[in-house]
Amino acid sequence: MKNSKNLTKIKGDASIRTFYRNKKNNSIFVYAKEEKNKHLLAYDAVNKILIKNKILAPNLISHNYKKNFIEIEDFGNVSLFKVLKNKKNKKYFFFKKIINLLNSIQSIKTKEIKNFLDKNYKLETYKNKILYDEAKLFSDWYVEKKLNKKKSLFKKEFRNEINKLLSKLNNKNITFVHRDFHVSNLMYFNNQIALIDNQDALIGNKAYDLASLIDDVRLRTSNILKDKIFTYYIKTNKKINLIHFKKDFEILSILRNLKIIGIFTRLAYRENKKKYAKLIPYAWEMIDYRLKQNKIFKDLKLLLKNNFPEFIN
Repeated sequence: MKNSKNLTKIKGDASIRTFYRNKKNNSIFVYAKEEKNKHLLAYDAVNKILIKNKILAPNLISHNYKKNFIEIEDFGNVSLFKVLKNKKNKKYFFFKKIINLLNSIQSIKTKEIKNFLDKNYKLETYKNKILYDEAKLFSDWYVEKKLNKKKSLFKKEFRNEINKLLSKLNNKNITFVHRDFHVSNLMYFNNQIALIDNQDALIGNKAYDLASLIDDVRLRTSNILKDKIFTYYIKTNKKINLIHFKKDFEILSILRNLKIIGIFTRLAYRENKKKYAKLIPYAWEMIDYRLKQNKIFKDLKLLLKNNFPEFIN
């Protein structure tokens, strides 16, 4: 990377990437030796799709794929997480802005674009197989570490319950899904919201990003505010079948937070990132809350309650 003396390493995320801020050029260097296709090529390609559709995302400034980095636009260090952690700021006011942004994102029709190596990049479909593999991380990591007895029986029953829920999803995979749409990935820049960490985007269920936003493990919000944000989204999407959409929202919220418990357990144990383990109890709280919303979760709730009674009421 050029002018390394001007670069300051900045706090990264849960991925294997590293980030450096270049104050002289108002840019960020993203360095990824492993999974370069995802963290460099896909990241920039999805950014291009967003920018093409008038969504604020990092522009590419320079790249050197052989040397494992890209240089992108810097949106500063004020995330919506930081803004909303300030109790003086009116949360609902900002969440309405975020929902308006989500509506714009969900109107994106572009599925294919050229990456910086001049090759076509096409957004993958968020198939049930991917959703299942993500939820299975709960079994692979959390259950493996925390459940002493009847582990194999639990895993078998858990697999069956997840597949049953996936079969009940209503909305088709036709919507741009960011896949990590939460306040830590939304930067507040010049009174606008910029979207980062975009490399995992897919074409999937309309309810997924809303569930990711409302039931975000990183930012604790009241159930009253959660319901208020959901209602505002519905008001701005009047063509939605509310019964079908709400069921999808609840299913995807539960599956996502099971996935997060698995991922955060893996980060805590395999990569010694213990801070992520502290967020797991709140993920359980949200799973417990959503399990109570619909009778379709009766069997999954019973399974979780029998094995993790400290978290499921």
